[in-house]
Amino acid sequence: MAVFVGGIVAAVLGVILLLIWWVPFLQLVAGALPVMLLFGGIIAAYLGFDEVKEKLPYFSKKEEGFPSTLDTEETPQYREEAEKYKAEVEELKSELDKLKEEE
Repeated sequence: MAVFVGGIVAAVLGVILLLIWWVPFLQLVAGALPVMLLFGGIIAAYLGFDEVKEKLPYFSKKEEGFPSTLDTEETPQYREEAEKYKAEVEELKSELDKLKEEE
C-alpha cells in the first residue's frame, strides 16, 4: 500500500514540476535527442555491418589453414588427434593422482 501511495505522490509531483519547468524540460529533450540519434545510428550501423560483410566476396572467402565444419575429409584426422590428446590428459591426471596419494 505504501508503494502505491508513494507512486501516486511521485507522479503528481512529477506532473507539477513538469508544468513549472516546461521550458528547461524541452531544452533537455532538445539536447538529448541528437545524442540519442547519434548513438542509435552507431549501434544500427554496427549491427548492420554483419549483413553487409556476408554479401561482400572479400569477407566471405574461406580462410586458408582453418578447416571448415563442413569439410568432412579432414574431420576424421582431427577426431583422432582429439582422442589422442584426451587419452594423454587422462594418463597425466592419473599420474597426478598417484603423486598426490604418495604425499
